[in-house]
Amino acid sequence: MAGFVYVVDDDPSFRMAIQRRLKLAGYEVTAYASAQQLLDDPPRPEHPGCILLDVQLPGLSGPELQASLVQRNSPLPIVFLTGHADTATTVRAIKAGAEDVLTKPVSSEQLIDAIQRAMAQHEAVSGQQRKLNLIRSRLTSLSRRERQVFDLIVRGKINKQIAYELGTTERTVKAHRHQVMTKMQVPSFAELVSAAERLGLLESGKA
Repeated sequence: MAGFVYVVDDDPSFRMAIQRRLKLAGYEVTAYASAQQLLDDPPRPEHPGCILLDVQLPGLSGPELQASLVQRNSPLPIVFLTGHADTATTVRAIKAGAEDVLTKPVSSEQLIDAIQRAMAQHEAVSGQQRKLNLIRSRLTSLSRRERQVFDLIVRGKINKQIAYELGTTERTVKAHRHQVMTKMQVPSFAELVSAAERLGLLESGKA
């Protein structure tokens, strides 16, 4: 299966034609007649997918649905479809994070190309999120003292300074440091710092 495509368009004949086209290309397709329908029955973002969204819809417009999904932290990329493309709408949609804006009628080649790019983007973002979640879970496995040592290590403190700050011995700090590296599953100090940076722990004294 190539992935999931969520089609939002109020034209029944267009929805049917797009569904047929995408299913032939190997996609799993769910179609909605309005933006509200999608909000009432939201997609499953854990699967690779994208939203194919009409600009002009009854009720919530395409750009309004886009804004609502951004507020809900939806990771699914959006490809807009419009029968009335204008530069202002296109610029607004892209600035708000849309992957592409296509003009109806759209060729199968152009449509599939935009969907594939959107799917690749979703997969990349999902992969980064999975890595972050893994690093975060490793961090929570540290004991209170190991976390203190971690916070000082990534700030560039040497064992002697850490021992003084925590009121312990260098030998104890070395043992904690070894545990931190083992639990965080990093082979080097540089990668430990990189993990802290990716979690945003080095911003504004968070670590």
